[in-house]
Amino acid sequence: MLGDLKDQPVDKIIALIQAYREDPRPVKVDLGVGVYRNPEGVTPVMRAVKAAEKRLWEQETTKSYTGLAGEPDFHHAMANLVLADTVEHERLAFAATPGGTGAIRQGAELIRMAAPGATIWLSAPTWPNHPSILKYLGIPVREYRYFDEESRGVDFSGMLADLESVAPGDVVLLHGCCHNPTGANLNGPQWEELADLMLSKGAVPFVDIAYQGFGDGLDDDAGGVRLLASRFPEMLVAASCSKNFGIYRERTGILMALAGDRATQKLAQSNLTFLNRQNYSFPPDHGARLVTMILADPGLRDDWMAELEAVRRGMLDLRRQLADTLRDMTGSDRFAFIAQHRGMFSRLGATPEQVAAMREDRGIYMVSDSRINIAGLNRTSVPVLAEAMVKAGM
Repeated sequence: MLGDLKDQPVDKIIALIQAYREDPRPVKVDLGVGVYRNPEGVTPVMRAVKAAEKRLWEQETTKSYTGLAGEPDFHHAMANLVLADTVEHERLAFAATPGGTGAIRQGAELIRMAAPGATIWLSAPTWPNHPSILKYLGIPVREYRYFDEESRGVDFSGMLADLESVAPGDVVLLHGCCHNPTGANLNGPQWEELADLMLSKGAVPFVDIAYQGFGDGLDDDAGGVRLLASRFPEMLVAASCSKNFGIYRERTGILMALAGDRATQKLAQSNLTFLNRQNYSFPPDHGARLVTMILADPGLRDDWMAELEAVRRGMLDLRRQLADTLRDMTGSDRFAFIAQHRGMFSRLGATPEQVAAMREDRGIYMVSDSRINIAGLNRTSVPVLAEAMVKAGM
């Protein structure tokens, strides 16, 4: 049986991580893996998380199972964080999941159960796990234009033109903020225009919000998803706590399904609970409990928000430094987009050959499409990257 298995393609980012580790050069820069790092190259445990873990260790009395869909306190804490008061929480069904990836997977499973013929529309480009999961599940996929390779911004006219072909009941998967891999985001009026188009087509939004707080702040980053929630009768939201709480290995995420009425909400909740049972039974609880404690305690919440804001501002400073350094080196503002992008990622516009040259010559590791993790830089490595980009002919 096992001998009849087929080799699966190697994940490009995992392969890049391995190549970086095997590079013996003392000076090298890892801009591939999508994990936040501080200036010392460490992914720290946030202060509020440490404090919550200590309280949990002192107060926890059992390691028994949580609920199949997770704990209601976690559900509502995350609904408040992501959606605030834009919808009645009675219209929401929930499934706690192993990370944001688990939320995307459960959302795709729910779509397949509810509307087997629906197509899911993805931005071009998007996070590679989106098409991978959907292809594995056999769900029809189409793409809409999103990134303008010339301006390095959003190709909004192309996006709207492609979404004119959306059929009623189709699902449009959107990045809530800090678009991965490009860093280019929709602005407020564009979210409004997009909502108008999708409503006219009878489309269902599915928002992946994995970096809330990393772009323009917690509330601003949630502006798009809150707008959609306020206008659509139904939508799905997949949220991750890996980045903004720094709990990557705790695998903490949630899927929220917004229903048009109470009866539909109960039906959606029943199906989400069923899907959790089929896939992993009871979801992991440690990270979810930490998040709940932090969001419920004013002191912990304030400290978490302060540290998250420092992380956000640090990445903005690195963006400005890189854009300014490249302007000084080239006498051109063609890299100004780096400072305009938001979140951890930007796509630089290098060819695969230029990416390979930077890796070979200067030990700079990035994905072949030239996506870089801004948080992999520090003030010392920014000029190293800038020099490598110029030398590579960018």
